[in-house]
Amino acid sequence: MAIDTTPTSAPSSTPAPVAGQQAVARPAPRLSPRDRLVLFVLCAAQFMVALDFSVLNVALPVLGADLGMSTSALQWAVTAFALPSGGFLLLFGRMGDLYGRRRLFLAGLALFGAASLLATLAWDPASFLAGRALQGLGAAAIVPTGMSLLTTTFPEGPARDRALGISGTLLSLGFTVGMVVGGVLTDLLSWRSTMGLLALFALVVLPLAPRLLPESRTPERPRLDVPGAVTVTGGLLSLIYALTTAAEHGFGRADVLVTLAAGLLLLAAFVAVESRSAAPLVSLPMLRRRTVAWGNLGGLVTFSMMSTVVFVLTLYLQEVLHLSAFETGLVFGVQGVLSVVAGTFAPRVIGRFGARRTLVGALAGQGAIGLSLPALGEGGWSVVLATAAVSLASMCHLGAIISYGLTVTSGVPDAEQGLATGLVTSTQQVGITVGIPLLGVLATTATDLRSGVHTVLVLDAAVVLAAAVLVAVGLRVNRPAGSGTVEAEPLRAR
Repeated sequence: MAIDTTPTSAPSSTPAPVAGQQAVARPAPRLSPRDRLVLFVLCAAQFMVALDFSVLNVALPVLGADLGMSTSALQWAVTAFALPSGGFLLLFGRMGDLYGRRRLFLAGLALFGAASLLATLAWDPASFLAGRALQGLGAAAIVPTGMSLLTTTFPEGPARDRALGISGTLLSLGFTVGMVVGGVLTDLLSWRSTMGLLALFALVVLPLAPRLLPESRTPERPRLDVPGAVTVTGGLLSLIYALTTAAEHGFGRADVLVTLAAGLLLLAAFVAVESRSAAPLVSLPMLRRRTVAWGNLGGLVTFSMMSTVVFVLTLYLQEVLHLSAFETGLVFGVQGVLSVVAGTFAPRVIGRFGARRTLVGALAGQGAIGLSLPALGEGGWSVVLATAAVSLASMCHLGAIISYGLTVTSGVPDAEQGLATGLVTSTQQVGITVGIPLLGVLATTATDLRSGVHTVLVLDAAVVLAAAVLVAVGLRVNRPAGSGTVEAEPLRAR
């Protein structure tokens, strides 16, 4: 998928430039009307899922009062969605490979729409949380199959780069728009309208998808790796539960410690199972590819650290600067507009410098801009600084999103695209989940919120800058000319 890579498993008709040489920029391809419709369907579905992550946030207090949910129980409005959406990604990605990506994508869309309607009409906490959990299950089917349909529909090169650029832009925009739209809908109508909007999205996309999307699957039909599916799904569910609960209550609770330990043990068991399986759910040789290992590290860091910045800045703007929820949403609305701008230019930057260099540069930019945020004070100028810094950092963040997806999935044969995109989307989900519990809790538990926010922002920027260095070294983006590319090289024990 990336312009500067060589396939690891399948030959390519496009020669890869020598590492260290500059990739030649190619003009963005013109998409046919049908290609545009296919891209609309896939991107609309991804945007819908991204919107679901944030549209409910500002409505939680009103929702709790309406349904009789306590403040401590409100975290389950988020956790009920995050658990299945993150835990089943790899499993559904592989099932799409084996049994049909379009089929699973359509099933996920139908389930997501029905679950959104259930959440809209919820009459008590149990019915609402059931709707949220089913939304998460539908999202776990939509995201990996949607991305693999995109990568198998658009050929590797400029066409796929452009399609992923648009998809990445809308993914980032969905998180941002959700905060603004959620506040507006809750104020004008009710919290139920946020869930009704998602049902409407599914209703629009679902009738178009069967006619436009081609079916794709692996030519062989190996058995599903059931032990691998059980261990990785159980491990991810346990890990996500532990981290989301810790964000609310800290790491001292017994259920957090037990599920955290169980998640790590199950993931370790998953690695052992996969090393012995004849038809593994995750190909360990794929995980040993430099592009997969280091690209996913870059993706994990950019998602986790940017979600942390948004979280602590939301607290800072409302609790320290006393902005309203709507005014806070407008700050992040500027971020969303500039993300669209970044998405327009990101494929050109990748075409000019290559996905690996763009990933490293975007991480470095995100971290460097983040270093300005600890200068925030209590005056009105801080709103301007926060808006400018988070918007510019988000532009770099979007470049990292697109380039890491290209880096990870480049050269992967169509038969394994569901697996590769499952890894990409799992990294996104885990990144969004772990950042706030690991760093955001330092702000929420600090005696002085302002100093706690400053501490989190410094650590956040340091982590991103350190990741930029590690990814640069791991991908060898500065290898001298003539030494060959690294995309096809596996990681070797030394």
